[in-house]
Amino acid sequence: MAISLAATPPMGWNSWNMFGSQINEAAIRETADAIAALGLRELGYNYVVIDDCWSHKGGRDSNGDLIADPEKFPHGIKALADYVHERGLKLGIYSDAADRTCAGYPGSYGFEEQDAQLWAGWGIDFLKYDYCNAPTDQATALERYASMGAALRKTGRECLFSLCEWGGRSPHLWGRAVGGHMWRVTGDIFDSWVSIWVAVDQPYYGVGIDVALDVAADLAPYGGPGGWNDLDMLVVGLKGKGHIAGAGLSWLEYQTHMSLWCMASLMIGCDLRTLDQESAALLMNLEVIAVNQDTLGIPARRVKQAGHCEVWRKPLADGSVAVALINRGSSGNDVVVRASEIGLLDRPKRVRNLWTQHDCHDVAGELTQRVQPHETILLKLTQP
Repeated sequence: MAISLAATPPMGWNSWNMFGSQINEAAIRETADAIAALGLRELGYNYVVIDDCWSHKGGRDSNGDLIADPEKFPHGIKALADYVHERGLKLGIYSDAADRTCAGYPGSYGFEEQDAQLWAGWGIDFLKYDYCNAPTDQATALERYASMGAALRKTGRECLFSLCEWGGRSPHLWGRAVGGHMWRVTGDIFDSWVSIWVAVDQPYYGVGIDVALDVAADLAPYGGPGGWNDLDMLVVGLKGKGHIAGAGLSWLEYQTHMSLWCMASLMIGCDLRTLDQESAALLMNLEVIAVNQDTLGIPARRVKQAGHCEVWRKPLADGSVAVALINRGSSGNDVVVRASEIGLLDRPKRVRNLWTQHDCHDVAGELTQRVQPHETILLKLTQP
């Protein structure tokens, strides 16, 4: 049976990293326009997701329905969904499996079916479902996510279900079973190479790119068509700006971030209305995105560690292999890759650098590549 939703990793844009609580109707409309104008839609970035703080903080109406904040969204969410759909895109919304969201707005616990029907009527295509202010045990998490998953299916409207549980209750083990199409396996990623622990009682807040790589490596076997490990939104293009903390990554660190996230979901988090050329080159590289959207749907695995350097392998549908060479150390190093380590035979292979989009010289038994600190070189190896 063919998978109709999330057959490849979801791609799009989410409001939180840039706007936080300052999200509004104009920003969503202008972002949808930017996605269309920049050509991002044709590359696969088709979800526009409104994160926390969109509803009226005072509560629900007399019928128990959620209310869009009239100052932030004066024309309502239905009109906004129509606007986004007219541009060939899909609209996402946010809620929480508790009485209150992370920012203190009304959650959906106890209102699952009512909220799902409301969102379906508005034309919502994606739900990010958080887990703030909820019990910490795994059993309750399964119950609450399953309840919303069933409610979404009952509406009859196709809606991608994104579980934002941060990985503490192992959602990779049960995300599919509760109806999820993607599940967060890390805490909130910050615009930083190293973790920024904001408070000791918030272990899932302030994760650096370097830490997230190890999470991705351990959970690769659990992702695939119809259900994906989610490493949180991209910070490419933020450059120290926006709602989340961090001084900003270097260009090489953003390249590493994009290289490894292309093995998971790609949800842009920067302000697309003012996207700079350097960031656009990272977000819009056709050959890198093709690795992300490869129909074979096998997430990358870390197959080698040598000091601070690593080799990751992702088999592709055409029989070739994407290989990421990562240097997580503070000095440049040569990374050696042998054919047997990436599942290829010991005979000549065509090598293409996906970031520069240039063919390298053919190699036989092994490949040696100099990799700078915090750099990732992303290659595609094809064996005739």
